[in-house]
Amino acid sequence: MERQPVQSCILRSVGYDDNLKNMEIEFHSGLIYQYSGVPSKIYADLMSSAAVGKFFSDKVRNRFRTKQMVCKGT
Repeated sequence: MERQPVQSCILRSVGYDDNLKNMEIEFHSGLIYQYSGVPSKIYADLMSSAAVGKFFSDKVRNRFRTKQMVCKGT
């Protein structure tokens, strides 16, 4: 999944698969998590938010099934 860079203190990039409704988030720490069952509106609202990190904390974190992705090459 291709991720787009975002302006945030905690998030580095965000990607979305509209067919699977999966959102992938890379944190500045280098960890990558995939969130399942995320509506496309949540992704669109996150990407257009003036406070991406706060939106993520309020509307995504702890609200969708999550799995940590294994980073290739690390």
